[in-house]
Parts: sequence; C-alpha cells; structure tokens
Amino acid sequence: MPHYPEGTVRALLETDLVTPATRAALEERLEAPLAYEPQFFDADTYRLLQAVAARIFPQPERQTPISLASGVDARLLRGDADGWRYDSMPPDREAYRLGLGGINQAAQARFQQAFTELDEARQDSIIALLAAAEAPGENWSQLPQDRFFEEMLAELTEIYYAHPLAQEEIGYVGMADVPGWQRIGLNELEPREPEER
Repeated sequence: MPHYPEGTVRALLETDLVTPATRAALEERLEAPLAYEPQFFDADTYRLLQAVAARIFPQPERQTPISLASGVDARLLRGDADGWRYDSMPPDREAYRLGLGGINQAAQARFQQAFTELDEARQDSIIALLAAAEAPGENWSQLPQDRFFEEMLAELTEIYYAHPLAQEEIGYVGMADVPGWQRIGLNELEPREPEER
C-alpha cells in the first residue's frame, strides 16, 4: 500500500488553501470524542454494528480506529437519507434493524453464537455469505441481503473516507482547493499534493 507523509492533512488545514467551512468540518472529525454513546441503536445492536464495521474496515495499524458505527447511528437518529432507495428496500431505519438482526440470525444458524461472539474468521464468513446473498435467517425474507450489504458497505466507506486520517492515508488533498487545480495532466502534481513514499 502506498505511504504518504503523516501530518499532510493537518498541515494543509493550517493554510489558506482550505475554506473555513471545510476546515471546520475536517477538524470536527479529527477531534471527535473517542467515547460515543449510541442514541438510535440499543447498546447490543450498536456493538454488533461496530463488530461488522471492524471486519469490513479493519484498522489494526491505528491506535485509535476511525469510528464508523457512530456515523450510522447519528444519521439514523437524525432521520437523514440520501433521497432515494431501491424499491425492494424498506426505509433505512427498518433496513438496519432487519439487516443487523439478520446478521445475528446467520451467525446463530451457522455457528450457534451471536456475531459479536465469533472469531474474526467466522465473522468474515458471515459477511461473505451476506455479500453473496446466501446468509441464512428469516429476516432476509423481508430484506434483500445483497442490497442491504451494498448500502451498508457504501455508507461505511463514505464515513471512513470522509475522515481526514483516511484521506491522508491515500494521499487525498482535494479539500485544499481554494486556489483551484491547474496541473491536471497525467502524473502532474500540484505543490500541495504529497508524493508517495
């Protein structure tokens, strides 16, 4: 995996290359409190979502992993949505209730344990079944599991890469766009773009 200089995003946030609104949003993500109390999900369901997110986006190299479940919980509490959904899918709150319950049903059916009690390899096997639309469980008669997995994966990905540290790890500095982008040719970098190490 490419490695980009640590501190790239923090250094850019201190310049006039980033608009005040973008700076505020990114600093809020950087400074988010480590402890988060779920407000939409009950504690057990939130732990389940955390466990699923940790297998989809494992972060063993981070001392403090980027929190993904908190973003889902906060969005569902607000009742926000992206303005559309597949006609086979219920509204997001119901989809998550059925989908997370279905993940536990699949874990029980395969291994006679809750998902959070499984080792990582077994958790991965349940997620693989879900992605392939082959997970057992009665909830899947009310919710297409492949669509649920697609939607959950997209949301977790969006939350992860909206975080400045994830942006830094891939060398993304698109938030520093006040002066615009002049060097748009193949392999041309602006001075503010980090070079892969």
